[in-house]
Amino acid sequence: MDKPMPNLAFQMMSAMFKLRDLLRPRGPILAEAGIEPGDRVLDFGCGPGAYVPAAAERVGATGVVYALDLHPLAIQKVEDLAGRKRLTNVRTIHSDCNTGLPDDSVDVVLLYDILHMLSDPHAVLGELHRVLKPDGVLSLNEPHMGEEDVVSRMSDSRLFTMARRGEHTYSFAPVSHPRHIEQPAPSADGVSLLGHLERNGA
Repeated sequence: MDKPMPNLAFQMMSAMFKLRDLLRPRGPILAEAGIEPGDRVLDFGCGPGAYVPAAAERVGATGVVYALDLHPLAIQKVEDLAGRKRLTNVRTIHSDCNTGLPDDSVDVVLLYDILHMLSDPHAVLGELHRVLKPDGVLSLNEPHMGEEDVVSRMSDSRLFTMARRGEHTYSFAPVSHPRHIEQPAPSADGVSLLGHLERNGA
């Protein structure tokens, strides 16, 4: 789906993020996500890991932070960062969309500064909806898009509804609907085909 940027461009971006984080620490942004001890957090499009250490501290020893990115250098940087800081609750996922996580297994998804870069946002939002718990939160920060565009793109997916607008982030809740269940098609007289077959011993 998406392709990783050239290595040089990624290194330059990482350097810019370091400067950004010094001037504008990420703490106030992450605080709005409502991460609790024991939570399972998915940092989708984690980049060099700007939010990973703070998220790992918030979930504690009983929680997990999954750091996903499509760029191999991002995965390497996060693994190096976790090693240096002895963050034993951090797991990396090298992917552009599929997380490999079970359904309804994540408490908080961080979608920070990445929505505008997605070539297939519907596929990504579908995957995030799949892994997010029914009472989970998708925390979104997107400085490259206006509020109307952000809300429109999320609403158009029909998978999320905005629950709260913070100073730095939008909090979205997953729209509940039956998963992995295909409803039987109705027959011409309005009776389900499945019911008709069952009544006739098929």
